Amino acid sequence: MYKLSIRILFASAIILFSIPSGAQSDNPPADILRKGALKLFLDCRSCDINYTREEIPYVNYVRDTFSAEVYLLVTSQNAGSGGQQYTMTFEGAGRFEGMNDTLVYTSNPDETSSIMREKKTNLIKMGLMRYVARTPVFSEIEISSNSSLKQEEVVDKWNSWVFELQTSPRYTAEESYKRFFISNSVNISRVTEDFKLEVEFDMSNNKQKFIEDDVETVYVRKERSLDNLFVKSLGDHWSAGLKWDLGSSTNENYEFNTEFLPSVEYDIYPYAESTHRQFRILYSAGYQYSNYIDTTVYNKMEENLFKQELRMAYQVQKKWGSINISLVGSNYFHDFSKNKAELFGNMRLRIVKGLSVSLNGSVAYINDQLNLRKGDLSEAERLLRLKEQATSFYISGGVSLTYTFGSIYNNVVNPRFGNGGGGGGGGGMY
Repeated sequence: MYKLSIRILFASAIILFSIPSGAQSDNPPADILRKGALKLFLDCRSCDINYTREEIPYVNYVRDTFSAEVYLLVTSQNAGSGGQQYTMTFEGAGRFEGMNDTLVYTSNPDETSSIMREKKTNLIKMGLMRYVARTPVFSEIEISSNSSLKQEEVVDKWNSWVFELQTSPRYTAEESYKRFFISNSVNISRVTEDFKLEVEFDMSNNKQKFIEDDVETVYVRKERSLDNLFVKSLGDHWSAGLKWDLGSSTNENYEFNTEFLPSVEYDIYPYAESTHRQFRILYSAGYQYSNYIDTTVYNKMEENLFKQELRMAYQVQKKWGSINISLVGSNYFHDFSKNKAELFGNMRLRIVKGLSVSLNGSVAYINDQLNLRKGDLSEAERLLRLKEQATSFYISGGVSLTYTFGSIYNNVVNPRFGNGGGGGGGGGMY
């Protein structure tokens, strides 16, 4: 009896191990599917990471690029419609080496953040399918479409013109202090492949009232500006245009100031690659008229000036991180010693597995403050920054180091007591 049982078990084992892989069951165990799922590193500062994980649960989200089979970089830039253009670059690694793709989604200015989040995530799903189809998870995926879709000709009754209005009033009050601040803006633009026009009007009023021993002291700071930009495309690398700015500022001592600067720009890389890399060189030269509120340190109440500017900007976003650097130099033609140079930089680099560093800073050499008021400033004007102060330099900067280790997977979403390390919007409440 025992010998018969042993023979039956042995025969069953032979049959079991001789069955081809996948023939035992139409539905492999969940743990097998999860282990064979695509390893994705999502590099997206504008994404709601928690929402993405919930909507795309069939991949393994890893937190290190060296462990990823697909690196997804999502970058964005302003679109002519007033929305945002999101470029999604898929880069395969390991078993998907050489399988790369790029998808683009452009949002409408009237779309809510929820709609934009949904559409971005849907496009990410589409881009991942070519990779997911080569993993065991493909059997769990269903693809559907909206049967009511119809092809219709798009008619733009606005002819690419976009208008945006914004107002932002704020009020603060306590026993000895009151503040009313309001800013308004109007933006008008028309952007096509060959032409770009932007008109932006901004105004702000900042009124502060201090109450001490029943004595009220009021300080007011006002700013007005109207910036106009006209650009004509001259090919894949060149463009020419005009910058015309008008404004007034109690802080900068301008009753009225205008700059009229014809400009030309050259991008070493084609403009089509602007979401990934740019190296733009912009030269401007033109006329400036200034009418001052108070007499300047040079005993002027108004001036006619000619100036030039040179701007260089380098931007790149890659798998190893991103770099943004810009250098601006300017001077007045009547006196070349009246000049200014500014350097801005931001770098986010992945050094080794788990270690990343972010640096940002700016430094400026300033020797062109022709608008400075003559005479001394009061203590209140200095402390409240009501009037521009003389300076020969400006420096700011910061650095941060991040090191993470442990499990390479981070698929679980748990929003209780706020989001711990979730990143990307959507949920922290504290």
